This record gives sequence, C-alpha cells and structure tokens, in this order.
Amino acid sequence: MPCALCSAEIDLVAHPVPGGPDGASAALCATCAAQIDGTPDPDHWRCLASSMWSEDPATQVLAARMLLRLADHGWARDLADQLWLDDDTRAWAENVARDSGHRDGNGVPLVQGDTVVLTRDLPVKGAGFTAKRGTAVRGISLVADNPAHIEGRVEGQRIVILTGFVRKR
Repeated sequence: MPCALCSAEIDLVAHPVPGGPDGASAALCATCAAQIDGTPDPDHWRCLASSMWSEDPATQVLAARMLLRLADHGWARDLADQLWLDDDTRAWAENVARDSGHRDGNGVPLVQGDTVVLTRDLPVKGAGFTAKRGTAVRGISLVADNPAHIEGRVEGQRIVILTGFVRKR
C-alpha cells in the first residue's frame, strides 16, 4: 500500500486527520507525516497534483490543507483553485484552521492562505527595509506553535509578522 499523498512505498503510519470524524486517518510515509507537522519542502508536495483527486475524504483534507500552507507558491495556488471538495469535506478541511487561535488585530480569526493588510509600518529586522502600513500580504502561513505569529512575503522576502499588526482583508 503506497503513501496516500506521495505514493511512496515505504514504511507507512496512520496519520490522524483532526477536525473530522473520530478516528479519521490516512496512511502516510514518514516524510509526509513529518512535513505536515513541521516545515514543508515545496518540491516534495508537487505530488498533491494527483493525490488531491483521491476518493478518500481524509486524503482530500490533507491535500487541501497542504495546498493552503504552500499558497505562496504559484503551482500550489493553481492546484488549490482546481480542487473540488463536497461541502462536508471542505468544512472538515477548514475546521482546524478556524481553531488555530490566530487572530488579527481586530480579533478576526485568520486561516492559512488568507490575505492580510499591515496596520502600521513595521521595521524588518535583518532585511534593511520597513514594511509600510497598508501593504497587502497574500497567502499567509500560520506559525503552528505561536498564535501571535504569521508568516508572509513582503517585498519578496518571507518574514514573520505579529498578528496584532494586521487586519484580515
């Protein structure tokens, strides 16, 4: 049996897919399981072009969530635009993001892939520029272990931004 996401035929583990039916899981290789919970290697995830069409809802949910996490890559945005999920599966895919605890400066929940606007000028340490108020940051990533931080691209550089200094667009 191959990995549900990348089709690798190596040791597989049952990876839980939270936010849906109790006990929902997908059989994943160690690489996919580690990257879902950690830092994803975008080149590894090009496999989502085929696995996102799986008939297994848990696999569809994992594919949708990974495409959202990789939204700063054009190929991932294109795949996400093509992805069709029934209403229940889409709600399941979005469920974890709603419960992440990430909120903008107005208390509005943030979801992976959202567009936010900076509410003040922010000096970017180590980059030598200031991110100006009103700058739109598209396709944000949520920092998993800190709900006060998001990541996004400003002036071509990936930076960490405090959620208190943004508003959802």
